Amino acid sequence: MTIPTQLVLGVLLHDPTEERYGLEIGEAAGLRSGTVHPILARLEGYGWLASRWEDVDPSDEGCPARRYYQLTADGVQAARLALAGADRPKLAARLRPQPGQA
Repeated sequence: MTIPTQLVLGVLLHDPTEERYGLEIGEAAGLRSGTVHPILARLEGYGWLASRWEDVDPSDEGCPARRYYQLTADGVQAARLALAGADRPKLAARLRPQPGQA
């Protein structure tokens, strides 16, 4: 499992009951949209995520509707198992605050 996938799963597992949109996930994981969205699509294809489009009119809001993602019950279990077997030292190093960061 790639480190970006581990980071995305870590964000989603922080509160599995919370819906998050792609940009929010990417910012929390420290990843760009072009990396995050293919991961989300792949995880959704595995059945680990469910998604829904925000119910807004983009012309009224002045921005496109967001797509929200949430781990499924099976996804929570699968993500925990996958992360337990992943290369945790590399992930821990990536998540460690850098000098000057809180």
